[in-house]
Amino acid sequence: MKKGFLKLGIIICGLIIANASTAQISDTVANSCAKHLENQFISDGQQYRALLMNADETAEFHTTLYGGTLYRIAACSGLTDGNLVFSVYDSEHNLLFSNRDYKNAPYWDFKIVNTLDCIIEAKLDGAAQGSGRAVVLIGFKQQK
Repeated sequence: MKKGFLKLGIIICGLIIANASTAQISDTVANSCAKHLENQFISDGQQYRALLMNADETAEFHTTLYGGTLYRIAACSGLTDGNLVFSVYDSEHNLLFSNRDYKNAPYWDFKIVNTLDCIIEAKLDGAAQGSGRAVVLIGFKQQK
């Protein structure tokens, strides 16, 4: 009976440690990505995260962007820039921007005239080595 509790305790501890280390890696990627927002843009308070296992998987994030605002979308995977391809679509899935057209630039600045529901898709660049942890951050500046 005591051996059973000991084994169960070891398994639970292992799962807790594994979960904590995964969260720490994801936080490191988010902190690396946040450098693209510092001092210029205010974060919207969200961290859009996904675990992508290969270049065939796509993460999809939904958000609303408000008119009269300058935005920056920053997207990262791993600790170096250029590992993540992200595209922004309107609600009817019309492509508005893709960083693939700009050598996988880690961020994009744009102004929204009218409020817009949009979809941000992110996937690993098959040619680059990424961590598999995709992080997308959105920052804004209010226009005067």
